Amino acid sequence: MAGRGRPRSFDRSVALGRAMETFWRRGYEATSMSDLTAAMGINSPSLYAAFGSKEKLFREAVELYAATEGAPIARALADEPTAYDAVAAVLHVNARAYTDRERPTGCMIVLAATNTGDDVARDYLAGWRRSGVEQMRERLDRGVRDGELPPDADTAGIAEFYTAVLQGMSVQARDGARREDVERIAQRALAAWEAVTGCGAQSSGSSTGAMSS
Repeated sequence: MAGRGRPRSFDRSVALGRAMETFWRRGYEATSMSDLTAAMGINSPSLYAAFGSKEKLFREAVELYAATEGAPIARALADEPTAYDAVAAVLHVNARAYTDRERPTGCMIVLAATNTGDDVARDYLAGWRRSGVEQMRERLDRGVRDGELPPDADTAGIAEFYTAVLQGMSVQARDGARREDVERIAQRALAAWEAVTGCGAQSSGSSTGAMSS
């Protein structure tokens, strides 16, 4: 019998990263405990001891995904000089990330619990998606304050529109769309900027060129 306080025989952070990729690729409901233990290289007792349950492990995996895969998006929203540039960067960064064949395709937060009867997992990811809409709306509100967008711009509606584009890009990528095809969707959505926001692009020109190269 293992003594109390015996150190784990595996690297928790590495195991969590492998669990994240498994949930990302297979989805919450389709991922079994045997899938997880095989991917993480641990046995069931170790998994339960380290993470508590499949649901708790899933939550940690989503948090890891947001902190790592979501970091470039957070930087784009914070650092790009205009609202247009920020949205353009988000679209183009995600177009590349979603179609990276070295990893599971698409977005984990969009795809991992869309086809599940587990209300807890589905609602958990829905909350993350709402948070993403809110973050984009806040960046658009800054654009209103900076005079880039009209004072009466429907920033919530604009954020919902571009988030819906992102979610569609994620599904297209999971279905096997090529990077150039997903990039084209992003560029067409940006071409609608004036109609969606009620103003000109007012772009510094930095993001669009860089992302398209």
